[in-house]
Amino acid sequence: MNITFKSYIDYLSKLKLHYVTVPSDIVDQVGGIGTRVMCSVNGEKAFHAGMVALGEGAAYITLNKKRMKKFGVEKGDEVQVTLTEDNSKYGMEMPEELEALLEQDAEGARRFENITPGQQRYIIHYVSQVKSSQKKIDRAIMLINNLKDLPEGEFNFRKLLGKPPRES
Repeated sequence: MNITFKSYIDYLSKLKLHYVTVPSDIVDQVGGIGTRVMCSVNGEKAFHAGMVALGEGAAYITLNKKRMKKFGVEKGDEVQVTLTEDNSKYGMEMPEELEALLEQDAEGARRFENITPGQQRYIIHYVSQVKSSQKKIDRAIMLINNLKDLPEGEFNFRKLLGKPPRES
């Protein structure tokens, strides 16, 4: 699959995010709402993305500020979007620090593989957010240890991050 189309940079003020619209006919060709894809804007290096429902069969793919700056685009700009199949295991790039930890921690790896793909991506993203390799290692260890401390089959973002439960 390699689909190229024209779109515009738009802004969802309610969610405070910029995005490109994926028309409904393209959404259908790619596999539907929620499908993970590799997305390239104006020929730039493709990034992992998911298609989120926008309404009437259309979807959107978010563009963070860093990407918009790198791509040299802003709200209202017409862009060329190319979508290709995302063949990665998790729908995003796995940080080598987390991958190494999971190779060494069989129980952590088992628990990681038994959570939903979205929960896996949350952990991957949280580890990837920091630049320092040591901080990535620290985050990976904290998250996987907290995941192992949760009751089997339970997933709680606050507990995963080591935060106390919210008071009622």
